[in-house]
Amino acid sequence: MPVTIYHNPRCSKSRQTLELIQEKGIEPDIIEYLKSPPSEAELDHILKLLGEEPEALMRQGEDEFKQYFKGKGLSRTETISLMVQYPKVIERPIVVHGDKAAVGRPPESVLDIL
Repeated sequence: MPVTIYHNPRCSKSRQTLELIQEKGIEPDIIEYLKSPPSEAELDHILKLLGEEPEALMRQGEDEFKQYFKGKGLSRTETISLMVQYPKVIERPIVVHGDKAAVGRPPESVLDIL
């Protein structure tokens, strides 16, 4: 089963998570989500695998969060759509392996799904 990491190479936690995966002998599919954001359907699927609502996967300190999300009363669908449009607000890294997903904060948390 392939392992996919939604990765930001400028993020230290994302780099550490990728390194942990590779130390396990796994070469994951790497998606630089800022360049190639997941589709709405993909993000919805990831959220379901995580058992989370969109707000749990958002970087609330980002300017885009404050401008487009905070206090807007958006529906789940609207939130996911905007997350795809403004991927900088998506927490990273996210690792998907089969029917499991984990956020690499801390990086070791992804080891449970590998």
